[in-house]
Amino acid sequence: MKHYHYIFAGSGLAALLTAYRMATSGRFADKQILLIDPDTKTVNDRTWCFWEEGAGEWDSILYRSWNTALFANDDFRTELDFEDYRYKMVRGADFYAFIKAALDAHPNITMLQEMVLSFKDLGTDVLVKTKNTEYTCDKLFNSIYCPTLPALQKKYPVLQQHFIGWHIKTEQPVFNPAVPVFMDFSIPQKGNTRFMYVLPFSETEAIVEYTLFSKDLLPQQEYEAAIQEYIANLGVTHYEILDKEKGSIPMTSYKFWEVNSPNIMHIGSAGGWTKASTGYTFKNANRFSQQLAGFLVSDKSFTEFYKPNRFWFYDLLLLDILAKHNEKGSAIFSAMFRKGKAAPVFKFLDEETSLWGDLKVIWSCPKGLFIKALLGRLF
Repeated sequence: MKHYHYIFAGSGLAALLTAYRMATSGRFADKQILLIDPDTKTVNDRTWCFWEEGAGEWDSILYRSWNTALFANDDFRTELDFEDYRYKMVRGADFYAFIKAALDAHPNITMLQEMVLSFKDLGTDVLVKTKNTEYTCDKLFNSIYCPTLPALQKKYPVLQQHFIGWHIKTEQPVFNPAVPVFMDFSIPQKGNTRFMYVLPFSETEAIVEYTLFSKDLLPQQEYEAAIQEYIANLGVTHYEILDKEKGSIPMTSYKFWEVNSPNIMHIGSAGGWTKASTGYTFKNANRFSQQLAGFLVSDKSFTEFYKPNRFWFYDLLLLDILAKHNEKGSAIFSAMFRKGKAAPVFKFLDEETSLWGDLKVIWSCPKGLFIKALLGRLF
């Protein structure tokens, strides 16, 4: 039975970022590291978008970036003022290729195409069982999401950011390649938080995505019918579907880190690294992976890695509202972006504001909803 210092169960975004941080830090060259995942991580299976102020470390692999975006609902449409921020897009295939090239330069890191069946903290080490063999390690990072954990409790609501997107090419020039559609709530809400999201690459090519923040997924045909209707309303009569993508990202303030053991840490969506209020993952995973690489040098127990902050509580209040009044999402996000000033909101969502900055964003939202949610949590 082969032993490793570190094993990653699953090699998605969080695992690849953390392994990359460990490799490039130079502090783990004497450690044997194994990443196990049944997928080859070679195809363009997803895209990640994030806002960032100025230049960033991932700019070399950006597929597109924009310095403004459209926000819309039934009452208004506005181009957002990003100030020094840009909205950046990374394709999965480009990210995988970059990370794998970096990891290949480190002979102590191995990537194995295999399925993890189970793992257990034995106290002195961790036993990992795959479909074909068993391994042991000093420490395990698990990024395989287990929906049962949050589903079995009632203290914290569990929603999903679920979507289907079509990458289309049209005959007519209908898109503005300089202005993506960040959130378009002008579509029928049907008792939910529903919006269209458009990433334009040219006047005739874009990803058009139908997204919901709600508890339950829809039949596939409902997402696709909404996309077809939206495209038709743009005046498009003929188009080609180049690719499709779909996903469901957990949105919850459930304390995943409380199920960490001294030698097993849950990371990524499985560890609560997804921003609970928005479903955005890339920026959070980037930040946590940096923190984790530094934490590992301290040799502390994994149970000491994460502690919730005030932003965790803000997210919880929003999810409490959306769990009980899912139709209120449009009103809440519209209030945040109504003045068109996106930069303070981005800073708040990145958890970089002062308490005064927090209050300015929160106070722009429907106050009664948040006061009621706060009182519900306090009492």
